[in-house]
Amino acid sequence: MLNAGLTVLGLSRFQFAMTTVFHFFFVPFSIGLAFVVAVMETIYVVKKDDTYKKMAQFWGKIFLYSFAVGVVTGIIQEFQFGMNWSEYSRFMGDIFGAPLAIEALAAFFLESTFIGLWMFTWERFKPWVHALFIWLVMIGSSLSAVWILAANSFMQNPVGFAINKSTGRVVMTSFSAVVTNPQLWLELPHVLMGAGITASFVVAGCAAWRLLKKDHVDFYRKSLNVALVIGLIASLGSIASGDFQTRYLIHQQPMKFAAMEGLYKNSTDKGNWAVFSSFNTKQHKTTSSLEVPYVLNILSYHKLSGTVKGQNAINKEMHATYDKKFGQNMNYYVPTKTLFWSFRLMAVSGGLFALVAIVGLFFNRKKSEQIMKQRWFLYIMGLMLWLPFLANTAGWFITEFGRYPWVVYGLLTIADAVSPTSTVGGLIFTNIVYFLLFAGLGLVMIVLSHRTLKGGPDAVQMNGYSSEDDTGKVEDPYGTEAFNHD
Repeated sequence: MLNAGLTVLGLSRFQFAMTTVFHFFFVPFSIGLAFVVAVMETIYVVKKDDTYKKMAQFWGKIFLYSFAVGVVTGIIQEFQFGMNWSEYSRFMGDIFGAPLAIEALAAFFLESTFIGLWMFTWERFKPWVHALFIWLVMIGSSLSAVWILAANSFMQNPVGFAINKSTGRVVMTSFSAVVTNPQLWLELPHVLMGAGITASFVVAGCAAWRLLKKDHVDFYRKSLNVALVIGLIASLGSIASGDFQTRYLIHQQPMKFAAMEGLYKNSTDKGNWAVFSSFNTKQHKTTSSLEVPYVLNILSYHKLSGTVKGQNAINKEMHATYDKKFGQNMNYYVPTKTLFWSFRLMAVSGGLFALVAIVGLFFNRKKSEQIMKQRWFLYIMGLMLWLPFLANTAGWFITEFGRYPWVVYGLLTIADAVSPTSTVGGLIFTNIVYFLLFAGLGLVMIVLSHRTLKGGPDAVQMNGYSSEDDTGKVEDPYGTEAFNHD
């Protein structure tokens, strides 16, 4: 990480990265799982098959865990702006405040209201009305993503603003320009497709582990089928939306794109694409590379000819553009190794998700027992439940590290955004506290989810305000006692 270390800047960057990565584990998972559960309940409404009702209730319980942890981690993340990035908050407040206010007052309000109705009213409304509640939860989650990404997209591609000459801060001049930012509408589909991949492959992975134990075979096979259909669609959508977004970067953030492809020098018309490369980042050169001809041009321009600027040429152009305002000592090179390997991890994962979904649907086809015989494949799917979180993190690394040295592209540097009152000692303390807190929250999430899986679908009942266990005792399914079953 550039300029990282035991400095206020380095520790502030590390803390923000840690909190954002951990929060982003749960954001796409919650959005995607709300959609998966909504599909399951809709199938129940159409088919009147109680298995799908149990599926919606069962996977819905894990969704509630992820939603709760996501809210907590989101609150912690927001502390960052006041604690460590007050100069950023002052500079961006007029732009950043509007989308986040709408997200909190409208999208999150919609999501949190209907999540309560969905939890406690299974027998109080007609099935189609109750299914509508979880669809509204999913819509609320997706709208939250829209407004948060609107703020983030401004940081990537500032639009609809002016600089106040007396304060030096940005002022919004066009709200419509902010919400129609091309960066937003290229980034949003990719994020939502990633959410679908995350939830579907977590469901598929958990179902695979239970099928290995031959536990509730019909229930988990149907869960697997729904998850893999959604996973396949989301994987193909992710590849397509990623292609649009990547080609946009060639012109909008060329340094980021060059680093993703490991280019220090301009490419030739032959369009060699690096499968593997090693770099000397201090001297800004590639030391070795395994390349395939023409693939870079196909990925970049969808044709065999064309060239892509390398980081060295782009660095000279950026110095010519920004030296007058930011000085000649600026370093415009991004973390090449991080972006290069993150891009390959994300791209390979997308193809792997699609392949596994196709094979899984073939093995799990109706009136076939192949899925139960292919234990090796169930093990692969079980392990793959962790891969979406790595792929999402890789995508976040590309988006955020590729913007270096800017916190707001071309307007405010990361170094200028740090709070002047932050101290090394205070940041070390809060980094340790946050890490322990996140580790504890993550452990709670895993333990509760594992306990739910171990208890099985019959242990989850959402019949109004109470359910009846095997002893005839009535209990609140979301009371504290509901989490104490072995």
